[in-house]
Amino acid sequence: MAGPTDISYQKELKSREQLLSHLKKFRLDLKLTVGIWYFSPVRSRFHEDYGKKIDIEQSLEKIIDMKKYGVIGIEAHYPTEVNEDNIHLYKRVEKETGIKLYQVGAQIFYDNDYEFGSFSSPLDSSRNKAINILKNALKFVKMSGANHVGIWAGIDGYTYPLGNLYYHMWERFEDAVAIAMDEVPGIRVAIEPKPYEPSSNNIYRTTVDGLLACQDIERRLKAKENLNILLKENILVGMQPEIGHIRMGYEDTPYAFLRCARHGRLIHTHWNSQPLGNYDQDLNVGVVEWQQAEAALYALKMIGYKEYFGIDINPERMPVEKAIEINYKVLSIMNERIESLPHQDILECYFEPGKNRGNIELILARSMSKVK
Repeated sequence: MAGPTDISYQKELKSREQLLSHLKKFRLDLKLTVGIWYFSPVRSRFHEDYGKKIDIEQSLEKIIDMKKYGVIGIEAHYPTEVNEDNIHLYKRVEKETGIKLYQVGAQIFYDNDYEFGSFSSPLDSSRNKAINILKNALKFVKMSGANHVGIWAGIDGYTYPLGNLYYHMWERFEDAVAIAMDEVPGIRVAIEPKPYEPSSNNIYRTTVDGLLACQDIERRLKAKENLNILLKENILVGMQPEIGHIRMGYEDTPYAFLRCARHGRLIHTHWNSQPLGNYDQDLNVGVVEWQQAEAALYALKMIGYKEYFGIDINPERMPVEKAIEINYKVLSIMNERIESLPHQDILECYFEPGKNRGNIELILARSMSKVK
């Protein structure tokens, strides 16, 4: 397997002239991925399942038909949703449709062994179990040809600020990830921050928390292959920020995405919509805060983003096929809209603010109508 793809292009600081030329020429390629976990009703503590549960093979049958909506990748958790015993099912889908397994999430948050955390747990038995799952997930990515392992530390964190040993919490988590990565070198992991839920205070609450974790984990790596990759200024620990989690933490979506990209660490993005604050709703893209998603797309266009767009939703009250259709069409509409924006005028609003007071508001208003 070749080494990790080079995503350092994300770090380039373009001049005004370069930006204008780039905006006129570059168009986002909406390479969509879907999470297999929401093709069957997701368990809720508030109500019974809406709809009939289906198994992995049945879920994959549904995904086969998703290619017409721009889906070219699948995300699944190891070892519960994808593993050595069922990888042949995913490979069959890839052979028939070209839709491949793209992201493998480490299942380190659901089991009752993780009641007090996974990698950060003060209990060695729980921590060691999580480390072994990550090791095997990394091996599985290498074997399957997937892109990376996603790490969502939803169960890691704390309830009580008084008496929490922050240094120990971060130390144990970061050291655990590095241990696994050194045993299976050359494979990337992507951190997905979240401010809270299910943990009252998650271990990495914000985008910058995640970026610090990336750096702290990489500093611990010792395997020769990993060090050689880092010496080439390539990254091994990156980010897969999710719009819903960003907005739960009162962060701005394009800001968060480009904070990761500036460090060359934007491995993947997760798309949905979310009321500011509130609990994690995983609504379809654009249902609320359309402008956040559209501004994020435009920001990604500015940096020439070439990676994938993960649809991370919870379609409780509609068929999953309908939800994927909606997300595909909404993102396509947004992509068309940002292509039609007056790029030169937008750049002038930034570079010459004194001469363009309020003009960005008119550009936004006109983009929402046919009035020019």
